[in-house]
Amino acid sequence: MSDYIVRATAADGQIRAYAATTRELCAHAHKIHNTSPAATVALGRLLTAGSLMGSMMKNDDEVLTLQIKGDGPIGGITVTANSKADVKGFVFEPQVKSENPLETEKVIGNGNLSIIKDIGLKEPYVGTSPLVTGEIAEDLTYYYAFSEQIPTSVALGLTLKEETEVNQAGGFIIQLMPYTSDEIIDQLEKKLSQAESVTSLLEKGQTPEEILEIILGDFGVNIIDRLPTQFKCDCSRERVTKALISVGEKDLQEMIDDGKTIEVNCDFCGKHYYFTPEELQILLQLVTKKKMQKFKVVDAE
Repeated sequence: MSDYIVRATAADGQIRAYAATTRELCAHAHKIHNTSPAATVALGRLLTAGSLMGSMMKNDDEVLTLQIKGDGPIGGITVTANSKADVKGFVFEPQVKSENPLETEKVIGNGNLSIIKDIGLKEPYVGTSPLVTGEIAEDLTYYYAFSEQIPTSVALGLTLKEETEVNQAGGFIIQLMPYTSDEIIDQLEKKLSQAESVTSLLEKGQTPEEILEIILGDFGVNIIDRLPTQFKCDCSRERVTKALISVGEKDLQEMIDDGKTIEVNCDFCGKHYYFTPEELQILLQLVTKKKMQKFKVVDAE
């Protein structure tokens, strides 16, 4: 079955929940980035978080970026998601080694987690919290409490087959609404503390619906809808062209003077884009023309 997310409520709307199976998108990320087992687990867990958090956004044009920067050997991880739960991501050091790939804290180390939300305003919202453990789910749970003041439980799991292939992947995010009663809070905390790990549930082949039923069944789960999720990069030659224009006249001229075709690679999907010196010359002319037009406007004022 393809990857998907279940969106639900429980306890008459006092609890909202999201659960996902993400094996295929995590396997795709492993394939295109040729990640080591440790990098596969770390990237896969953050991709799963990105897909879940993307599905929580309300507007079609909203974009969410999750960034982990630590002093561990993996360096950092970046994941971007949209409201359709399309995700993409990469790790700084895809070949990082670890004796136990499932223990992400050993490769992430100490650092910060940043959540960047572009909701169409002039400036994006940026929330940052320290990495408390290096275990991504725990760090996201802390982020919600620290930066957004929303009581949240995040669980992310990814298991490997023979340490080379993604066997199972998925997770859930459960949040309490501001009006949740103390009784419901106490019952949910007890249920979460007694529940099997999401990794164990995934290993048993439990679906997102079944996982939510196991955890929230006593509260009456109401499935709202199901949403497909996938690894999807939206890079294009047009976007790369705009990025090259943004580097400015000096750098473009240096590339042209080098006399060689340049190669630009997308960090998210690994796609290659090539630009000849002649094409770079055209871009330089566009930059120069735009600069001259700006000066003319200033002079006119």
